Amino acid sequence: MSTDFQQARAALGVRLRELRESSPGGRLTGARLARALGWPHSKISKLENGRQTATVEDLRAWAEGTGHPETAEELLARLAGLESHIRSWRRRLASGHRAVQDTISTEFARSTTFRAWENSMIVGALQTADYARNIFSRYSALQQSPRDTEDAVRARLRWQESLYRPGTKYRIVMWEAALHAQVCPPSVLAAQLDRLAGVIGLDTVELGIVPFSAPLRIPPANGFWIFDDRLAIVEDWHAELWIDDAASIAVYSKVWAALSESAVYGADAHAVISRARRAVDGR
Repeated sequence: MSTDFQQARAALGVRLRELRESSPGGRLTGARLARALGWPHSKISKLENGRQTATVEDLRAWAEGTGHPETAEELLARLAGLESHIRSWRRRLASGHRAVQDTISTEFARSTTFRAWENSMIVGALQTADYARNIFSRYSALQQSPRDTEDAVRARLRWQESLYRPGTKYRIVMWEAALHAQVCPPSVLAAQLDRLAGVIGLDTVELGIVPFSAPLRIPPANGFWIFDDRLAIVEDWHAELWIDDAASIAVYSKVWAALSESAVYGADAHAVISRARRAVDGR
């Protein structure tokens, strides 16, 4: 978890303690507040000490329970600021995957240069509908989120239209493992690899594949996108990180550059994809 995020969560905890200790009815103990809200006492401690991220419902209940209902909007604004960098999948997927796709489409619309690294699956910008359908279904099962798979697929295909927008440049690098990951039926993966091969030579796309045999300057860790050097979006299992400070973006730029040095392009990339395609046919 980022230092900035933890500091913001700790600051929110300090504010929550202030509200509890300044209750209009007299100083409210953590135990009494916990009983009033029907929470375990440990939750009060974790929230105040910045060891747990509050939900919208938690903050509304806290404002009411401490006798400061007028502070609810302030607390929610603090939470919104905190989550501008760390966006919990539990909250992000509360209404399904389509909302997430619509949000990311805004960033694609306002950007012209994209750099991406992906180590475990075909990058979203190049996914076929069937491949995306399988990915969304698996993540919905993992996060227990609403299954709006078809709406999410349509939303993803809409923002993929920027692949063909004059003046844009997609610089995508993937590890060879992404071409072999059996996250979908073989027939779907075969079609996906055909699609991948087909984008090589597109003037708006520079596709690099890091072969298994390539020497690596750094480990091929989790995937991320960089939008115009102004924003990096990084996916983790629990959350999506939206990073907009220059120093952190510079780190991701260095990571991308280091990984791209190990990649092959053009005919060589096509050969790696073809090798993966033959492996699918042999299953």
